[in-house]
Amino acid sequence: MKLSQRLQTIDEMITEPYGEIWDCCCDHGFLGAALLQRGAAKTVHFVDVVPGLTLALEDKLTQLSSGPLAGRQWQVHCMDVAQLELPDNAGRQLVIIAGVGGDLTLEMVEAISLNHPDWELEFMLCPVHHIYKVRTRLAELGFGLINETLIEENRRFYEVLHLSNREDRSLSDVGSDMWDLSRSTDQNYLQRLLDHYGRVAAGGCDQAAAALQAYRQLQA
Repeated sequence: MKLSQRLQTIDEMITEPYGEIWDCCCDHGFLGAALLQRGAAKTVHFVDVVPGLTLALEDKLTQLSSGPLAGRQWQVHCMDVAQLELPDNAGRQLVIIAGVGGDLTLEMVEAISLNHPDWELEFMLCPVHHIYKVRTRLAELGFGLINETLIEENRRFYEVLHLSNREDRSLSDVGSDMWDLSRSTDQNYLQRLLDHYGRVAAGGCDQAAAALQAYRQLQA
């Protein structure tokens, strides 16, 4: 399965082995299947709330289990990601949430955190919108930065965040490691953010005004 640039970037950022990987909002399961095929975890879980998608995916994975996925362990779950219950004896685990809006991403992360209050939690996130809000809230929840990157795909920009609630590195509201303003991609993305938050701040939104000021400091 050929991955999109966004999914390929997430795949490449997963460099250490896990006991369990949870590919949430998995859609057609391309990312999880790639992780499964290369043995990124002992078990890869595919999670989506849409029954038609999960049934089709389970059929496809069953077919592939006699070929490229032979010997790999996987499970498909049709459920709300917010209700996810992680096993307590599976070793290191990674929850991937990509391709959904920032507000929904936060709802899922907050619910999983609430349901596992004393756990070490690790997330790979790639929200579609509201990235400043996502970053500020996750920092408030105590998540630190493992890694981050910025990509452009089909004239849209995506930030990919690898986070842990046991990581000491601070999570910046506007990003830190991902920026290289000598690149045109980064320059274009920053200008798009400045334009967006400038328009919203003009309407009297305090959070947008704070975001605008923070992004302007990247130009200093």
